[in-house]
Amino acid sequence: MSKYQDETLALLEYVGGKENISAVTHCVTRMRFVLVDPKKADISKIEGLASVKGTFTQSGQFQVIIGNDVSQFYNEFTANADIESTSRDEVKEQAKKNQNIAQRAVTNIAEIFAPLIPAIIVGGLILGFRNIIGDIKFMDSGTKTIVETSQFWSGVNSFLWLIGEAIFHFLPVGITWSVTKKMGTTQILGIVLGITLVSPQLLNAFAVSEAVEIPFWDFGFFQLEMIGYQSQVIPAILAGFALVYLEKFFRKITPHAISMIVVPFMSLLLSVIFAHSILGPIGWSIGTVISDIVYSGLTSSFGWLFATLFGFLYAPLVITGLHHMTNAIDLQLVAAFGGTILWPMIALSNIAQGSAVLAMIVLQKKNEEARQVSIPACISCYLGVTEPAIFGVNLKLVYPFVSALIGSAIAATVSVASGVMANSIGVGGLPGILSIQSKYILIFAICIIISIVVPFLLTYIIGKKRGYQ
Repeated sequence: MSKYQDETLALLEYVGGKENISAVTHCVTRMRFVLVDPKKADISKIEGLASVKGTFTQSGQFQVIIGNDVSQFYNEFTANADIESTSRDEVKEQAKKNQNIAQRAVTNIAEIFAPLIPAIIVGGLILGFRNIIGDIKFMDSGTKTIVETSQFWSGVNSFLWLIGEAIFHFLPVGITWSVTKKMGTTQILGIVLGITLVSPQLLNAFAVSEAVEIPFWDFGFFQLEMIGYQSQVIPAILAGFALVYLEKFFRKITPHAISMIVVPFMSLLLSVIFAHSILGPIGWSIGTVISDIVYSGLTSSFGWLFATLFGFLYAPLVITGLHHMTNAIDLQLVAAFGGTILWPMIALSNIAQGSAVLAMIVLQKKNEEARQVSIPACISCYLGVTEPAIFGVNLKLVYPFVSALIGSAIAATVSVASGVMANSIGVGGLPGILSIQSKYILIFAICIIISIVVPFLLTYIIGKKRGYQ
């Protein structure tokens, strides 16, 4: 008998049988189902299985948390249920059938940014490290930075900017590539299109607002400004989708014999023209409006209220999947203002959820079964991945989740009131402090302490009263 035979067969029954499974795959810790009728899943019985750490529904997928043994569990499940393995992309496409228009739009944006997040995190960490060695005056009785006193570290600081510039200034290249990859069109054309948005012959986007003469292409009867879109998000997204639909259009109407020539030439040429004449300026204006609204809201006299609400509601956004929208806003803020006030609150929210789990670990120190779920969930949360903590521990008991929301709201309010700004998106947990601009590191450390202490104490006190010891 296989290790999980009884449980996999039971899970098959509890999700409504083979005929109720449209597709199934797995990730690092979870089984991901697309169910024909989600109402047929018996959640209470599923969560009663020994190997199941929790369940939740997100982005049209019914997800069952298994843990580190998920790959073995999945293999036995598909074998015992006589179900063919399904790729993640296939599951995502099936799941979209269960989503409304708004959910699909959010999912599409999330899928565009998902492949870029590792690079963006690396860039944020690099900028944070450069802040520490280049901005904070540690040396000579607090009068000089490490870079100012060491040629080696000066060289390191300069060299690391090579990576930081590649990630952030040339971000549109990654975005246009990701759009074409997601939509199934020619990825190299997406890369070329992105390069035309950040070409060195174009005026750097950050110089447009300065008193400089803007160069232009002169076509005789009209002129086109040579403005680049370095670090810009929305112009790149619009240009990427223009390329995608142009390529699909020309591929549909072009005879196969000449499609190799006509399709890439026409789709790339027209998308570049549209990007620099129409879509780029429109995207720039949209991005400016969004970033100005968010920045103005956070820095206004009512900024504390916005921060409190965002700190309290961010974790619930994670449950819905809408939190992916913040990536685009963060990057737009970085492009417009040289940093983001929004992202520090996200890191604090993640830490707060982990701190509530930490309290449950202490309360349930004699419950080995519960600790097998809560300890990995806590570690994961402090490193920026909150789903195991939210769905596997906090939401089950509710009060740890609410305690974390309260702690997150308080920490976010202090963070915004103090003007804390991050260079960019970083690791959304304790290591996130490395992405904070140097002058705000101390106050952000205080915010971290708040996001640890408040959820921990609230969860512990309420848990004690409820008998979870």
